[in-house]
Amino acid sequence: MNEQLTIAAGTDPAGVWAAGLGTAGVFVLLIVVVWQIAATWRARMLAAREERYKKLAEKYAQLLEDNVELHRRSIEELTQARQSIASMEKMMREIE
Repeated sequence: MNEQLTIAAGTDPAGVWAAGLGTAGVFVLLIVVVWQIAATWRARMLAAREERYKKLAEKYAQLLEDNVELHRRSIEELTQARQSIASMEKMMREIE
């Protein structure tokens, strides 16, 4: 039993430091790996969000063009209706 205590007490301080540094190095490596995975995931999420925004912008641009076309048609129809009403008023005035 004394031999075991002597071996444990006689442990080389350089070996203890080496083991501590090795353990710290492994933890630092794990932290860097996790950090890089998180950064990659975040970059992919941002790219996907940007792509969705682009598609949404294209959709709204198309809807705006459709809306402008419908507005133009409505104005044309309203103009024709006004002309028809004006001609009917003129005809009714002539009849009186």
